[in-house]
Amino acid sequence: MIHRDKGVEDEGPSRGYRNILALGLVSFFTDASSEMCFGLLPSFILSEVGGTVGVLGLIEGLAESLSYILRVISGALSDRFRRRKPLVFAGYCLSAVVKPFFAAAQSWVDVLAVRLGDRVGKGVRTAPRDALLSESIGEKRIGAAFGLHRTLDQLGAIVGPILASGLIVFFSLSIREVFLFSLIPGLAAVAVLVTFVREVAGQPVKRRFLSDLGRVLKGRFPLLLVVVGVFSAGAFNFSFILVKASELGVTEALLPLVYGVINIAHTLSAIPAGLLSDRFGREKVLVAGYGVFLTSTLMLLLHGSPLYGFLIAFVYGVYVGVIETIQRAVVPSYVPGELRGTGYGLYYLVAGSSFLIANTLVGFLWERIGIEAVTAYSTATTVSAIVGMTFLARRSRP
Repeated sequence: MIHRDKGVEDEGPSRGYRNILALGLVSFFTDASSEMCFGLLPSFILSEVGGTVGVLGLIEGLAESLSYILRVISGALSDRFRRRKPLVFAGYCLSAVVKPFFAAAQSWVDVLAVRLGDRVGKGVRTAPRDALLSESIGEKRIGAAFGLHRTLDQLGAIVGPILASGLIVFFSLSIREVFLFSLIPGLAAVAVLVTFVREVAGQPVKRRFLSDLGRVLKGRFPLLLVVVGVFSAGAFNFSFILVKASELGVTEALLPLVYGVINIAHTLSAIPAGLLSDRFGREKVLVAGYGVFLTSTLMLLLHGSPLYGFLIAFVYGVYVGVIETIQRAVVPSYVPGELRGTGYGLYYLVAGSSFLIANTLVGFLWERIGIEAVTAYSTATTVSAIVGMTFLARRSRP
């Protein structure tokens, strides 16, 4: 069964978009705060607190795993109490307050503790926030709404590293002082949330988690999760694009520009993808997005000048912008409106777990066998996902 809820469409699009814009600004300031820290964190761990590359991987793996597990719990809680904003507030507030404590870290264990605290915040807020986003706008405009939110979020991710570099280069701040400075945009995010974001969900209802889970997993939502999981299991992250760019001759000094091209393409593609999904159907746009990823994967097999590395990065960035926008926007069509928090939690758990598998396996294949094995594996998972999403597209309507 495909669920087509009206959200707050009857209140008028402008009112709904104010909530979307406010949540987008919250994400903008939060991502600026986070990327100020995370861009410096690998160097900080390796050079100042006695960590190794293995420790860095351990920290990231534990932090992200905890975040994805918590999304299921927080999403279900927001459905049960029909209040999204308190959990969203708690998550953003925790992340804003905890990140400056990186400045006090004396060992990698301290860094792990702070990183876990930040990811707890992300885990608590993400599913309720996406449910609130979907409830703030009518079904016909939900793709554009998620595109706008994703664009603002990604702009923050671009501003953060620039701000961190500016503070170090022009104001001679140390890495620890930049960590402290990250509190300012973090608190700005909380202020926007408290002042401008309004609650949309209805009255609390008494239900049991297992019964809610059973309702969510009815209809075609399990198939959607399978398709997303299969695709994500082969969808490696941007780090491997940077490795390929380096192999093509892009110097270490220019590698950040390759990452910048990914972010720019990501930002530019989010809103158009959302608008197209509202017009033609979200499943169809996801099929196209999977096709763009397949193109970037096959491009890894070819050789060229360093400029070719930037071209691969741009294509890859378009894929990220389309998929990270539309996979979130498609969820409300597959779950009951009052259970969107639980639905988003399950979506993030499946996608996140599969991404962890993908990056671990792709790294192993790249190192032990070669890039041909990586492209063969990712091509197989992507083609399978295209077939599955095409099946869903034929049974849905825009």
